[in-house]
Amino acid sequence: MKKVIVLILALGMLFNIDAFAQGNTANNAAAQEEVSENDSNTAAEAPATEEGGEEAPAVKKEAPKKGEGIKVIRDKFIEGGAEFMALPLLCLIFGLAIVIERLITLFSVGTNSNKFVQKVEDALTSGGIESAKDVCRNTRGPIASIFYQGLDRADEGIDMVEKSVISYGGVQMGQLERGLVWISLFIALAPMLGFLGTVIGMIDAFDAIENAGDISPAIVAKGIKVALLTTVAGLIVAIILQIFYNLLVSKIDAIVNNMEDSSIKLVDMLIKNNVVNTKG
Repeated sequence: MKKVIVLILALGMLFNIDAFAQGNTANNAAAQEEVSENDSNTAAEAPATEEGGEEAPAVKKEAPKKGEGIKVIRDKFIEGGAEFMALPLLCLIFGLAIVIERLITLFSVGTNSNKFVQKVEDALTSGGIESAKDVCRNTRGPIASIFYQGLDRADEGIDMVEKSVISYGGVQMGQLERGLVWISLFIALAPMLGFLGTVIGMIDAFDAIENAGDISPAIVAKGIKVALLTTVAGLIVAIILQIFYNLLVSKIDAIVNNMEDSSIKLVDMLIKNNVVNTKG
């Protein structure tokens, strides 16, 4: 269910890109008309002010309007070219989809290990192995799964319990790290796609110089601007995903350390309660 929700969110973000760009074009046209009208009004009022011999009042700077930052991002996205900017954006969308799914999973498996270990020990003391296994079945998370595997091999000796805990701990760690390789891929891929747009933009700039036979700044400005915008987009995507990647790795390390500590407590608990044969 979590994967379905994340996929719907990612697709929704992707389909909104087109509407995002179209809205920006309309807003730009309206803004240009408004600027033209303001310039005309200013030019008409200026002579009257000079004739009266009075100083023109100071122009007040308008406070940034709400949503202006989003408008700037939209403008830069359009200026960079959809064919180049869309690739880093796709890396961001799919990368964030995986990040959201992993965050939901990792924070949902969190268990108060000390409280859980105490519940297992109480059940083991009062009801034996089967009672402790019931506690593990009714508890979510990798620690409960590891405990169940260890308790299930308790009749085979302490050596088998330790091997079972270590083996299943590796399985649980692999499940916790699932999806991180794709985030790493998007972190590496986004800047490379940005640099690809940079190279293509510079090629377009030199083509413009060749066709015009001149090195005027106005001729090469568009190609260089596209090159810089695609580079910035790729770097921003990589930075955002890198922050979330480190957050996920930190959370996984904490869970793994908790698993190892709890596994040691499980072995000590079984020996303490004479549940297993210490000679194997």
